[in-house]
Order: sequence, then structure tokens, then C-alpha cells
Amino acid sequence: MADAELPGIRDQEDREQELFEHYRYTVDPGQSMLRIDKYLSARLENVSRTRVQAAAQAGNILVNDLPVKPNYRVKPLDVIQILLPNPPREIELIPQDIPITVVYEDDDLIVVDKAAGMVVHPAYGNYSGTLMNALMYHFRHLPLFQTGELRPGLVHRIDKNTSGLLVVAKNEYAHNRLARQFFRRTTGRLYTALVWGTPDPAEGTITGHVGRNIRDRKIMQVFPDGSQGKHAVTHYRIIEPLGYVSLIECRLETGRTHQIRVHMAWKGHPLFNDEEYGGHRILKGTTFTKYQQFVRNCFDLLPRQALHARTLAFDHPVTGKRLSFESPVPQDMVAVIEKWRNYIAGRE
Repeated sequence: MADAELPGIRDQEDREQELFEHYRYTVDPGQSMLRIDKYLSARLENVSRTRVQAAAQAGNILVNDLPVKPNYRVKPLDVIQILLPNPPREIELIPQDIPITVVYEDDDLIVVDKAAGMVVHPAYGNYSGTLMNALMYHFRHLPLFQTGELRPGLVHRIDKNTSGLLVVAKNEYAHNRLARQFFRRTTGRLYTALVWGTPDPAEGTITGHVGRNIRDRKIMQVFPDGSQGKHAVTHYRIIEPLGYVSLIECRLETGRTHQIRVHMAWKGHPLFNDEEYGGHRILKGTTFTKYQQFVRNCFDLLPRQALHARTLAFDHPVTGKRLSFESPVPQDMVAVIEKWRNYIAGRE
């Protein structure tokens, strides 16, 4: 075997939402000097030499903890690490002419404001109508979107019924540079949410490993003892208390699947109308018929979890300039927030 460690073993704890592949190799003592792009492309399944070279150019290949170029020649006992955006292809991605809301675009990236109800990329049960299908059509002339990858340019995602901001790369170099920022958690992401109850304290941090639910693999759960799942940290603060619900802001330190939703539910404050984590039931308030009907009317106005990816900040992959974007809270959430304000005012 050429490597002291099993080749192609993924560092599971460092893979954020399965959008990055992190590999580590230790070169065999008898290995002859060989270009690193050739060395890695021979060991990485379904990864071309071109993709390896793009990773190196973006500084995503480290040898003994130092970045190297594609022409670096490996030496015996070198420790090689490579970070690659995009997991292997799973299903065919079909271009579709679907409207998208563009917040910002240049030669290297696009920032979109995703509507609630749109899936980010195809997966089992959602093979079409996704943001990736739309981008495949809009960028069909770009080489990155002609590679056959399942998630071209994608470095993070938000849930189907969560609205808000996403950045997508338009070329390999930008893809690698953005992937590194999300992997190293140097981006900035703020979410606005409406939750049941009043979190105590009003500002705090939730820390708890997040992994697949033992009984239902479609949802997540918190493993407070760290026995399963991945390290996850969510910072929150109350923006406005609204009686039986609270408008809060969440800042992600990590980016695990359903992180805000499962963390808040674990602390006893599920997101308003979050069906998967119990927020679709009337959890606070009175038994009066008028109040019960008021909440059901709110559910009808907002037929999804009350979560919006409001701000996104990152360094431009080419210029290095810090870019920040903000998306207004969508009308369905605004309407429900106003109803709660009016309800509270009517009680005073």
C-alpha cells in the first residue's frame, strides 16, 4: 500500500454538510519523486488532474502544513492534505430555465436570494426544480457548469423551506477559494427566526453535537455528550419578545444540517411552524378558541419554518475584498411578525 494511512479516508468531522472532501495521505518511504497533481489524481476516485491543479492553485493542497503548487514533487514521508469542493457525482443535473433572484454577480461568483420552497440541489425526492438546475441553465456556457458535477460551484446551502442568501462560484479557482473559507469558518452568516417562547438568557450560545436522528434519518438531533454527530455552535440573541413567541437573530459558528432548527428545538424553543421539529403545534399561550384560531391563521400565512438567511459575508476569492450582503425578511414572515405585534398590543 502506497500510504501509511488508508487512501481516500475522509476526515468526517471536518466535512461541512458534505459539500467538501478532505483527504490526507502520508507518502510511502519508497515513493519516487512525482508531481503532486499526478500523485493525487491517481489516488482520488472520480477526480481529474485538472481539479487537483485547481485546488493547488487556490492554496488547498498542503504538504507538511504548507501550500504547494501543482508541480511540487512529492518526497518520501510527506504528509499531504487536500480540500476539494464537490462530492462525487450522484445523479444527472438537468438545466432548467427557472427564475432566480440575483443580489450580486461578477466574473467569479453569484449571490442569490433563494425563495422558500426551492431546494438548493437535487437529491432523492427532488430531482428537478432546484437552484442548481436553474444555475445550470443560466451558466450553461461556463466550463464549471459543463463538468457533469452534481453541485457545480456550491459551497454551502440552506434548507428547502428556509429563505435567504447563498453564494455560488462560477469557476474552479473561485470555487476552491470560497470552499476554503466555509471550511475554515471565516464567513459571516446571520439568520432571523421566529421561535416559540422566550429564550433565557436573552443572548447566549448553544453548543451541542448535531447528527442524524437515530429513529428518523430525515431529521437531525443533538448529542450533548458528543458521542455522535459533529461539533456545532449557534449564537443567538432576542431581537424582539412577542409574548408567546420571540423574534431572534442567530449567528452560525458552524454550519451543520438543520443546525439552528435542531439547536433551538433542543433548548425548548422550536422555530414557529417547523413541522419537522415540533414547531407546527401550539406550544405556548392559552386554550381560548380565539387564540387557537389566531395561531392557526399565522400558520396559514407562513406555511414553513420561520427562518431566513438574512446576511452573508465573505472575502472575494480573487480580490480578497470583504463582501457583505443583506436580504430583507420575506413578506410571509413579516406578515406573521406583524400579527403577533398586534396581538400583544391588543392585550395591553
